[in-house]
Amino acid sequence: MYISFALTLQAIWTGMCHAAMQHYPAAWGHYDVCKSQVYSDEGLTWDYMACQPEAADMTQFLKVTLDPPNITCGDPPETYCALENPYMCNNECDASTEELAHPPQLMFDIEGRNPTTFWQSTTWKKYPKALLVNITLSWNKTIELTDDIVITFESGRPEQMVLEKSLDYGRTWQPYQFYATDCLDAFTMEPKTVQDLSQHTLLDIICTEDYSRGYVWKYDKTVRFEIKDRFALFAGPRLHNMASLYGQLDTTKNLRDFFTITDLRIRLLRPATGATMVDESSLSRYFYAISDIKVQGR
Repeated sequence: MYISFALTLQAIWTGMCHAAMQHYPAAWGHYDVCKSQVYSDEGLTWDYMACQPEAADMTQFLKVTLDPPNITCGDPPETYCALENPYMCNNECDASTEELAHPPQLMFDIEGRNPTTFWQSTTWKKYPKALLVNITLSWNKTIELTDDIVITFESGRPEQMVLEKSLDYGRTWQPYQFYATDCLDAFTMEPKTVQDLSQHTLLDIICTEDYSRGYVWKYDKTVRFEIKDRFALFAGPRLHNMASLYGQLDTTKNLRDFFTITDLRIRLLRPATGATMVDESSLSRYFYAISDIKVQGR
């Protein structure tokens, strides 16, 4: 009798659990469903939520491509000058010597080394022909961005640049943001900042002048695409209400697609010159150099 009663209780409990589990779908929007145990007024209960992989450094998994392919300095070896001092021209780039080479992989190595490691382009020796470089980062999978994209320059930030994204593995491209010392002159766009955006205009493509001015001072090396400031339009200034953001991402495909990529492309259109006119007698001062690119996502 005891065994029969226990089996009856077990059957009732299994049925209740099965019914309770059926209340929750196997997927929550475009995420799987995860559960964790939490304490509430009723005691220990299950909390159900959308499963999300941990955010990670996505530069560990990418393939980088440069166009034109021979744009990296050092083949043949060349001497270049400091932008802020045209008479300081004792720097050399030589691809055949490890200590003097600046290959693309140095944009993704461990930071904090002394001296700083960086990729570097050839100098602007073909002026007035534009010094154009495309740096393409490809993952061969879909990445959901979770933090700002940050590019650190060692040569002075470019005076004109475009950050582009692809959602179809590089077949088509859309601009993410334009950067210039003069947005009207470079792209016929009014200058704006991310602070000018609202929930209704978050998907607007803007040109900003915030990251294109000044010499290579300590705090003037980075160019950003501000992911978190855009998140804050839904989650609040300190990102306390992430549930609101995830709710919007889950129900608004255009918004979710905006923060999703398969590839990124950095289009460098004009190097830092530090002046309104290019000094044609010292073209070795003008080039691009990038020490770090940060892309966080899942």
